[in-house]
Amino acid sequence: MTNVIAINAAARKHIADARATSDEALLQSIAKGGRTAMHVLYSRHNVRVYRFILRMVRDTTMAEDLVSQVFLDVWRTASQFEGRSQVSTWLLSIARFKALTALRQRKHEDIDQDDVLEIADESDTPEASLDRSNTSAILRACVAKLSPAHREIINLVYYHEKSVEEAGAIIGIPQSTVKTRMFYARKQLADLLKVAGIDSIAA
Repeated sequence: MTNVIAINAAARKHIADARATSDEALLQSIAKGGRTAMHVLYSRHNVRVYRFILRMVRDTTMAEDLVSQVFLDVWRTASQFEGRSQVSTWLLSIARFKALTALRQRKHEDIDQDDVLEIADESDTPEASLDRSNTSAILRACVAKLSPAHREIINLVYYHEKSVEEAGAIIGIPQSTVKTRMFYARKQLADLLKVAGIDSIAA
């Protein structure tokens, strides 16, 4: 019995240590077959990756399947991570490739036909949620009217808080192009929001 308790305690400590480890160190462990590190990395990033993919494919079942594919790729290719970007940026690059591939395979569907699906990033009080509900719905509808390229930039910079450099790395375009797209995306979004009667967000 004592041995079992000791083993359980050791396992808990191992998991706790992994959770306190950086993403880069987790990937190094995953590259060596570390299952605990893989579990921790998945727990740390799967929701972010899911939301990112969902905004692109707008299909919950497909998004869930693609998240599984993303982390399967991570398990297989962790040793190839070179540390030239943040791990979260690398994950979103893989996610973007998977989502675009899935969308190309779904050519018969109009990928712009539905409003962007959005999951709240943090819990709110019922009162705050009620206050924000109308504005959030209008904002989602306006973002959905942007071109795919502009919508992608808004998604990365605002929803995922990526820098111009990180957004460029994920999409595979120069920083100057990111800035140009960002300028026109914000301008178009501001115009759409103004027409919808929301001036404060458009600024």
